[in-house]
Amino acid sequence: MYVTIVEVHVKKEYVSNFIEATRINHLASVKEKGNRRFDVLQMTDEATRFVLYEAFASAEAAAAHKKTEHYLQWRATVSDWMATLRKGTTYNGLFPE
Repeated sequence: MYVTIVEVHVKKEYVSNFIEATRINHLASVKEKGNRRFDVLQMTDEATRFVLYEAFASAEAAAAHKKTEHYLQWRATVSDWMATLRKGTTYNGLFPE
């Protein structure tokens, strides 16, 4: 499994907008053939910080995700709402298999 953990810091005034745009991206992403998980987490004590946990069957499936209309729309929509550049770190998912 190919996993990307994306750390996002959103400007305070855009938190609600970010959540809605990310919900739309999430709903479409979980329907992708190679998607295994697409979790969206918000930090409990700092509401402007989020983590996206994206698990795909392969690196190719993750790359295909980045070409989808919903991802491209999400990226364009939220880019100006970021307090800092988002950071994605990739992992090999071991368990569950």
